[in-house]
Amino acid sequence: MAGKIKKMIDHIIAKKSNNDSRLTSSLNAKMCLKGVIPKKYDASSPDDPVIIDKLQNIAAEWGVSLAGV
Repeated sequence: MAGKIKKMIDHIIAKKSNNDSRLTSSLNAKMCLKGVIPKKYDASSPDDPVIIDKLQNIAAEWGVSLAGV
């Protein structure tokens, strides 16, 4: 299912920032430091298990649930 990474990134950022646009760029930068570059992924990006695993770890570290994503 292509696009799962983009959905996960959007979900994590939305939940962690509470949709505050001022925090979004900071969270994008933090993801980059953790090895996931959000700008690199879109709805047609193939699902890479390594990146999905990284996103699951980031979500757990930041206290964000990925249920339903």
